[in-house]
Amino acid sequence: MKVILSIKPYYAEKILKGEKTYELRKTIFKVPNIKTVIIYASSPISKIIGEFEIDTILHEDITILWKKTKEFAAVEKSFFDEYFAHKEKGYAIKIKNFRRYSKTFNIMEKYGVTAPQSFSYTDK
Repeated sequence: MKVILSIKPYYAEKILKGEKTYELRKTIFKVPNIKTVIIYASSPISKIIGEFEIDTILHEDITILWKKTKEFAAVEKSFFDEYFAHKEKGYAIKIKNFRRYSKTFNIMEKYGVTAPQSFSYTDK
């Protein structure tokens, strides 16, 4: 099982250039043992553009999460604070072995699903 993760194009590009090694999330997958994340670059690209493997997933108090990921998440503190407003804990997916696909894909044609708000599962 894999996860299709909606990521803003700016951050998706940073992942695929190796400049972002933690992807921040308010919620995380319920299915255990997810190893691969398929990157869906949200609007205006709206395409599947690559993938990465999950090294680990941190689940920490927001203050600790910022300290551990601030140099690697490619976000400013103000964005981090706004994103996790009203949350006590957050998640950070540590990225490894990222790769850009040589061809982009329409999500419906490739996986038979619509673009997820946050993420969706696939076994394809």
